[in-house]
Amino acid sequence: MTEYAARIGRTELAATFAMAARARALRAEGKDVISLSLGEPDFPTPPHVVEAAHAAARRGETKYPPLGGTEALRAAVADKFTREHGLATPARDVLITNGGKQGIFNIVMSLIGPGDEVIIPAPAWAGYEQTVKFAGGVPVFVPCPQEQGFVLQPEALAAAITGRTKLLLLNYPSNPSGATISREALAALADVLRQYPHVWVLSDDIYEHLLFGGARHHALLGVAPDLRDRVVTLSGVSKTYAMTGWRIGWCIGPAEMIKAATIVQATATSGVSSVGQAAALAALTGTQDFLAERAASYEQRRDAVLAALNQVPGLTCHRPDGAFYVFPSIAGCLGKTSAGGRRIGSDGDFAMALLEEALVGVVQGAAFGLSPHIRISTATALPRLLEACQRISGFCHALR
Repeated sequence: MTEYAARIGRTELAATFAMAARARALRAEGKDVISLSLGEPDFPTPPHVVEAAHAAARRGETKYPPLGGTEALRAAVADKFTREHGLATPARDVLITNGGKQGIFNIVMSLIGPGDEVIIPAPAWAGYEQTVKFAGGVPVFVPCPQEQGFVLQPEALAAAITGRTKLLLLNYPSNPSGATISREALAALADVLRQYPHVWVLSDDIYEHLLFGGARHHALLGVAPDLRDRVVTLSGVSKTYAMTGWRIGWCIGPAEMIKAATIVQATATSGVSSVGQAAALAALTGTQDFLAERAASYEQRRDAVLAALNQVPGLTCHRPDGAFYVFPSIAGCLGKTSAGGRRIGSDGDFAMALLEEALVGVVQGAAFGLSPHIRISTATALPRLLEACQRISGFCHALR
């Protein structure tokens, strides 16, 4: 029997993939499954972006790309960050990555070794924990409950930091909760970080432009530029521009960190798709008019789902101001039995019973480090979302 490297045993596939796979299997049986488990925009990539990729390919931009990204795209990312956050950023401080996920991998693998601790405010995207464990690090989850708006509190951050802490992961707007963070709250976290100069920060801003109701995105460096020598900001085109399959992300950070992350990338994948970079450049430098319309659509969906779910017995749902998720508590459903005879002892039981009996795919809160909740993606057409909410309501009303 093959003995695989220990890192393989430390990680497993995310529950989002497992639930999506089960939903596909049920669909293959001819069942009308509504899968709300994956965080992927349902809008198409803008036509001018697709055309830019096509034009690049026709021009012959199909050779090996520069390891750190094309100069044009790195400059566009730097200009964007400078414009939006008022912090002059040179292109040399930008690394273009194969999606935001590789950006996270690059930074974690650059910083984290066996036994190093990484603070992860929970609930959090499961990929953070997986990557930290893969690197041999120790994830330290700090609960950020619903009654605190799913936002990390400064006193909780201070209590979690030890001499072994190497990195703090921040993600606002958040996956899975949709939580945003105010400038004041971010400044309070920066005050704590100033007391611990050995702690780096990776700020995952991938949902930065998906905001509702007047909410604004605040980058940590825009609030605390004095932390610039130990903060890496991550983003990409996947969520904002509906370009998940193009796999274009980026990291912005101190020159030495970008150099280290580039070494990781060189070892793993080398450079990023040349035509994909041409598409991302068009996304960043072309018209942005459609973004407000799409955000308004996500907001409409959020409002409809909130109105429906907060009428369901056993569920309570916080109002998110960003991303395209809701993260309701199912505490009122625990200890009951479904119409199909399944005992609901956890949010995992709830999610599986809901899929098997009501044909609605969601992800259990345990997958994000905070139970008892479920994550529902609202990146689906409104009629299907409303149908899903009706099914969830029927499922919960039938619990005994």
